[in-house]
Amino acid sequence: MNARPSKIVCVGRSYADHARELGNAVPDRPVLFIKPPSALSSLQDGIAWNTALGSCHYECELSLRIDRPLKAETDPLKALEAVGAVTLGLDLTLRDLQDELKQKGHPWERAKAYDGSCILSDWIAAGEAVSDWNNVHYTLHVNDALRQKGDTSHLIFDIGALLAEISQVFTLEAGDVVMTGTPAGVAALQPGDQLKLTLQGKAQDYVWNTFVK
Repeated sequence: MNARPSKIVCVGRSYADHARELGNAVPDRPVLFIKPPSALSSLQDGIAWNTALGSCHYECELSLRIDRPLKAETDPLKALEAVGAVTLGLDLTLRDLQDELKQKGHPWERAKAYDGSCILSDWIAAGEAVSDWNNVHYTLHVNDALRQKGDTSHLIFDIGALLAEISQVFTLEAGDVVMTGTPAGVAALQPGDQLKLTLQGKAQDYVWNTFVK
């Protein structure tokens, strides 16, 4: 399935350590926001942003492709059945702009949903990559240094419960993407940075590379 998503649903503060590193409270229910399809970009194109808007932070996230509609589902196990494929993605954030907008009490889509703010790796069938949704591991290296280490057992809300909650608010259509949130270790990107994203699959590791222009 290669359907273009109608939306990309992102989860904020889904790892307690990431919430704390940014000085945010740990939420008692999922923090959700949406990126439009126009935010999508490919790893091959590299990472670029309007540097006049300040720093751009990487956020590596386990990302899910929804292959059948999911609406008002209350059973987390049934919600998981809607996931057809997984990959790693980068939820890019113009952090200085986001902080400025937050201080003014303004929405911060300009800092999170701009063109090129969502970079997705190649999709892998969920059954090939995941044996236990509560035991998925991934890493992000920047210039060969380990920066982020993701482990879904550390999510505040497990993935099945998260999908069920999202479906109460947004109907997930076939092709839609859910970015499940980022662990601690986010930081600003610099020109020339080389990024390596690694997802530990059932039988092999899946590795993707990209760069900052």
